[in-house]
Amino acid sequence: MSPLVRRTLAPRGETPILEVKGGGREKVSVIAGLSLSPVAHRLGLYFETYPNAYINNQGTADFLRELLRHLRGKVIVVWDNGPVHKGEPIRRVLQNYPRLSVEWLPPYAPELNPVEQLWNHIKYNELANFTTTDAWALDEDVTEVLIEAKLNQGRLGSFYAGTPLRLPDRTRIT
Repeated sequence: MSPLVRRTLAPRGETPILEVKGGGREKVSVIAGLSLSPVAHRLGLYFETYPNAYINNQGTADFLRELLRHLRGKVIVVWDNGPVHKGEPIRRVLQNYPRLSVEWLPPYAPELNPVEQLWNHIKYNELANFTTTDAWALDEDVTEVLIEAKLNQGRLGSFYAGTPLRLPDRTRIT
């Protein structure tokens, strides 16, 4: 719940003050995936938020199943080697859905992952110096930011542009 403090502007002599509720360990966990449609040549963003909860490999498996309900055809997931991407729940999903496959990024390479660019955008831009009353209010604000990103093809394209990955030339980013 503590804000990521960034430099900001204020009238001379009036130091900005960020009031934060003390105590407790409230938080919002988020899982997200960026998609590229081979037919429509458009980018997509899928996400799920979890107020006051952690995401484990079972939550990741549930997210994959929900993702597969929205995406048609073969789905390739590009992942880092995080612990939530491994384990029996993930193996079961891969076994039960043969149209799903995984490509692994090197062990620690956030610069290759467009979703890391999304997290950076949210933390360092959209929600910098942001305070709120509780995890449920934070969840509403994070969801709003994610929906805005989802609807902005240029923004989604910028997450890829922040990596060495290149989108196909025919991808429509408007």
